[in-house]
Amino acid sequence: MDLSTITAIDVHTHAEVSARGGDSLSGELKGGAEGYFGVARERPTISQTAAYYRERSMAAVVFTVDAETATGHPPVPNDEVAQTCAANADVLIPFASVDPWKGKVAVRQARRLIEEYGVRGFKFHPNLQGFFPDDRLAYPVYEVIEEAGAVALFHTGQTGIGARVRGGGGIRLKYSNPIHVDDVAADFPDLPIILAHPSFPWQDEALAVATHKPLVHIDLSGWSPKYFPAQLVKYANSLLQEKVLFGSDYPLISPDRWLADFADLPIKDEVRPKILKQNAARLLGLR
Repeated sequence: MDLSTITAIDVHTHAEVSARGGDSLSGELKGGAEGYFGVARERPTISQTAAYYRERSMAAVVFTVDAETATGHPPVPNDEVAQTCAANADVLIPFASVDPWKGKVAVRQARRLIEEYGVRGFKFHPNLQGFFPDDRLAYPVYEVIEEAGAVALFHTGQTGIGARVRGGGGIRLKYSNPIHVDDVAADFPDLPIILAHPSFPWQDEALAVATHKPLVHIDLSGWSPKYFPAQLVKYANSLLQEKVLFGSDYPLISPDRWLADFADLPIKDEVRPKILKQNAARLLGLR
């Protein structure tokens, strides 16, 4: 990847459909999410995502979510994500996802994905996967990620997945309070962590953890910047300016929309390039 030609790095995009057929979500959850985000859309394959970002001279982190134990629904295969990212390495950066409930299987999967494909990080979605991040069941997986120098990315805050579905589709918000990542950051002090999204309704908890733990970062995906909490903008401009990252949540939110709204935020001129590119490049070891 030639960073000199890349204008921004989006650290949060989803592989929602497989080129071989199959979706990452059930029809019920998929429909609810589209209603929540107000979009009816074509969902791209990973190769189509690469073309989309290449047209914009941007790079993107891509991942699936393995929540098979909790949902009974198989994910887009990690191998497909990694292989397609390798074929589009000028713009795509592979992350993976393993289901903590799979125990030793998850540990073996994580190790293999790192060794075979050099994946840069792992996405955890506590709401979908049905676990608290500080549950010791996940610790063997974190050990593998920390040892490899890879990144752990955790969904935090309310999720649009399950919204507008009867009973929230059985998805419980309690798992996504970012304070549950604080133990992980303390017990794995060399593990780089990203707290994904403005963490509604726990924004202050996310800011506290990111301020206190040196390797905890925050990505700004999943919301239009015009709805960001004031305290998040304040910290991004000051104490956390080296630790806040651009993320869109594509294809649920497009980087075009996100960047247009971000342009209107009162972010200091010297901080904007850090958020859009420099912080992610450093965190992901791209320079």
